Amino acid sequence: MSDEPLKERIETWMVGQMPIIQMHGGESVVREANPETGEVVVELGGTCSHCGISNITAQNIKADLIRDFEEVQDVVVRVPDTGEMTSDTVEGGRGGELQFSTEGSDHF
Repeated sequence: MSDEPLKERIETWMVGQMPIIQMHGGESVVREANPETGEVVVELGGTCSHCGISNITAQNIKADLIRDFEEVQDVVVRVPDTGEMTSDTVEGGRGGELQFSTEGSDHF
């Protein structure tokens, strides 16, 4: 296992494993990654906001993170309702402030 913090490893993974998000104008932010509890929170923004397949992307992220990271036990993927993003938000799959729905990714 790497000495790099879990959050940073997941951010790097998101950029490498989910390039389709960025290719389609979407963005991702790893909000939380707790190696002690195994809980991870990822937010999707940009064009993911009202994308008809964002629920599939969310399911794939959940399954893949649990499979690829031994310490990850539970993943929540939030998709913003507004889709409002600014230039300060995600760069390379990381960072930024998103407005998000309190509903889970299965609200589609």
